[in-house]
Amino acid sequence: MNHSLPLHEVDPEIARAIDLEVDRQARTLELIASENFVSEAVLEALGSVMTNKYAEGLPGNRYYGGCEYVDVAENLAIERAKKLFGAEHANVQAHSGSQANQAVYMTVLKPGDTLLGMSLAHGGHLTHGHPLNFSGKMYKIVSYGVRRDTETIDYDELERLAQEHKPRLIVAGASAYPRVLDFERLGAISRRSGALLMVDMAHIAGLIAAGLHPSPFPHADFVTTTTHKTLRGPRGGAVFSKAQYAKDLDKIVFPGIQGGPLMHVIAAKAVCFQEALQPAFREYQQQIVANARTMAAALANKGFRIVSGGTDTHLMLVDVFSKKITGKQAEKALGNAGITVNKNAIPFDTNPPAQASGIRIGTPAVTTRGLKEPQMEVIADWISEVLHHIEDESVQQRIRPQVEALTGKFPLYEARRALGTFH
Repeated sequence: MNHSLPLHEVDPEIARAIDLEVDRQARTLELIASENFVSEAVLEALGSVMTNKYAEGLPGNRYYGGCEYVDVAENLAIERAKKLFGAEHANVQAHSGSQANQAVYMTVLKPGDTLLGMSLAHGGHLTHGHPLNFSGKMYKIVSYGVRRDTETIDYDELERLAQEHKPRLIVAGASAYPRVLDFERLGAISRRSGALLMVDMAHIAGLIAAGLHPSPFPHADFVTTTTHKTLRGPRGGAVFSKAQYAKDLDKIVFPGIQGGPLMHVIAAKAVCFQEALQPAFREYQQQIVANARTMAAALANKGFRIVSGGTDTHLMLVDVFSKKITGKQAEKALGNAGITVNKNAIPFDTNPPAQASGIRIGTPAVTTRGLKEPQMEVIADWISEVLHHIEDESVQQRIRPQVEALTGKFPLYEARRALGTFH
């Protein structure tokens, strides 16, 4: 086989799928809160020859030879991650946020131990104890949630549950919660109940790195994250801990739950952390929050109920069922107009998750493109128009070229060749 042939000659079907995905990303508005666009430097690292290298173990203590240069990359990723967040220990090998969470659980929990986590129905994550997830199958789960009146976390009830059930681990963090998390109070609750505290900061890691959200690190025993989302790196995970848990945690990541780390991804994580350490990253995060607040206010002015009344972060939940629309219907209609969102349950939802009463909207990806508050107002107008005329496909067809005109003014990558596979 000729290894020098380009992708479009070796596998034109995959090349075509990638071409189409580039076009989709370039010509639509990406408002999924957990997605972002990495830099060309991150893409370059991801597509590098480090994908060829096995490197089981840790830098300086591998089970394979020839690791001297991947060691450089992983050490850089570790040190930059610790500097970025002020962490005592970092492991950057987790393939995903879910595996990062699993690593912490297996470090401090035995099967059947009690875990207190945020309910998925109220904005938590599958790995925080959902019965269909490994977390719900392996551990005794007690769930906390939000107050019905404010739709914000009920810390009094959380503490009551902690005192009653005495969990070994309390898990904080969310995938669909728009308000600031009180890590100081969570740390106090954990200590008073005799629990350890783990914070899953996957969604808000970029905001924390930029100092725009309180840091969990002074209060938590463990912190997990993904490296994409607001952090704007490659898809992957990372785990942080107090120094006393470092050796046990590392042994769980490998050989406990993973084999060989993905060295090309770790190299890209190092690039991501380097980018996040630059002054421009804070300005970017500030714009994410400003855009989210502008979008939420604009939608509220259009008559949509925003869960909890607004947002402090990069995302918002919009109650569309108050307009007699399901989240599934809204997602499809907006997608036809070139606006990508995801259906999402809202607290105390009366619809099944596959239908949902809300949509989740986030601003990291559109902010990466350079869009600011004026464009958020325009997008909110389009969302309102589509959803207020949900059955009228002509509205979707009329807005789609307007979306493409806007995205054309804010190109995603300056040249398609940046991805290295196009022709």
